[in-house]
Parts: sequence; structure tokens; C-alpha cells
Amino acid sequence: MRLRLAFRVALAGVVLSFGVMPVSAQDAAPQVNAPTPAGPQNAPSHGPNWPKPVEDNRVLNYVQFDQLEGRTNGSNTSFRWDSEGWIGTDFNKFWFKSEGSVTNGVASDGDQEFLYNRPIPRLRYFDWQAGARIDLDSGPTRAWLALGIQGLAPYFFNFAPTFYVRDGGHVAGRLEGYYDLYVSQRLILQPQVEMNFYSQADRARGIGSGFSDLDGGLRLGYQFSRKFAPYIGYTYTGAFGQAVSFSRQAGQPTGEHRFVLGIWLWH
Repeated sequence: MRLRLAFRVALAGVVLSFGVMPVSAQDAAPQVNAPTPAGPQNAPSHGPNWPKPVEDNRVLNYVQFDQLEGRTNGSNTSFRWDSEGWIGTDFNKFWFKSEGSVTNGVASDGDQEFLYNRPIPRLRYFDWQAGARIDLDSGPTRAWLALGIQGLAPYFFNFAPTFYVRDGGHVAGRLEGYYDLYVSQRLILQPQVEMNFYSQADRARGIGSGFSDLDGGLRLGYQFSRKFAPYIGYTYTGAFGQAVSFSRQAGQPTGEHRFVLGIWLWH
């Protein structure tokens, strides 16, 4: 008994000699020196080979010729162009469109448009466009205000309806559309149509009221590159309603079937 008590006393003395102190569960945790976040003044500099930051508001441009072609029916040949392009950012663009025909040195069906373009909220793949249209060719010049939409409809159909108005209460409408059917990776079959409607006749320009004229065709092209594709095809141009009478009085055909040879260009 005495021996056991002496052992305990000796053990307590050893513990006290090492200075062991009890620790409370509520004592503050030891402080840790965390590194200070880097601010603008001491942020690490970019390495010499790092890529540039993303430029998500760049000004871009694009031009394409949907039609740059010669049309012939054997006895009569004409040249036709239909082009469009834009410059701007993802949200704000300036569009221009130009189309027309030249036959025996006489220009006809000239249409030049200058439009502001912006995406339509919550309407995927479509933009609204507003601006001016000028009918400029060998006939009398006409100026219109223009408002329309343009974009990619379901099943990848390119669709562009446009509404026009000018002085004297003249109102017009145009429906344009085409579809690129890829027969192979490079061979493209493209049906295309353009229809024009007018509220009032314009005899000087051969325009009748109502459904006035149609231009449609079927083209088969081969893409040698993504920016160049020659094509061949067939087109039909026809007048309707009052425009038929105006064409006959002017000695012009009311409907023409033609063979086409041209190129598609993109830049």
C-alpha cells in the first residue's frame, strides 16, 4: 500500500516537471496567417505567350451573292444579280441588299435596300430589319420605307418577308425564301422563290395591284470551296393581274422560262 502511494507521488512530480497544462474546449484556436488575396496592384502579369482575352463585341462583315448569273432562252440573254451583306456586331448590324437585271443594256427590277438589323428577343434565329428601299434602274425612281424580318425558319429554310410603304398611300410586300438541300458534302440543290404584292398599280414601272410578279428557280451548284460554287439551273419569271396588261402594252413577255449559268460567292 505504501509502495503504491509512493509510485503515484513520483509520477505526479514527473508530469509537473514537464509543465503540462490542461486545455479547455472553449479556448480560442491558434491564429493562422492566411495569404492576402492578390489585388489589381499585385495581380500576376500575363505570360508572354498567353492568348489575348476574348473580344465578344468585335465588328465583323459579310457579303454574299445569292445570284450572279446569266439567263437565256436561246434568243434572248440577260444578266441578273442578287446580293446582300452586313457589317456590325452580334447585336447591331447595318445591312445592304441589291438586286436587278440587265437585258440589252437596259436595267430593270433594280432594288437597293439599306437596313438596320437587330435580333428579335425570344425568337430564335430571326432578326428584324428597318430602313429604306430605292427602286433604281432604267425606269422611274421610287423610294420606300422598309420593315421586315429575316432568318432561318424550322428545317433550315431561309425566309425573309418585308413590308414597304411610300408616299401616296402605296403599300407593298415581298416574300423571299430558299432552301439549300445538300445532295452530298459539296453538291447543293437550291429551290428559290420571290413574290411581290402592291396595293396600287404603277404603270410607269409595270407594276399591277395585288399579286404582281414572281421570280423562282431551281439551281444545282458544286462547292469547290465554302466561298465559291458554280451552278446551273432553271428559272421562271412571270407577271400576274394588271402587270400582264402592262407587259403586253410594252411589248414584253408575260412569262419567261430560262436556262441559268452562274456562281455563288461568299466573303
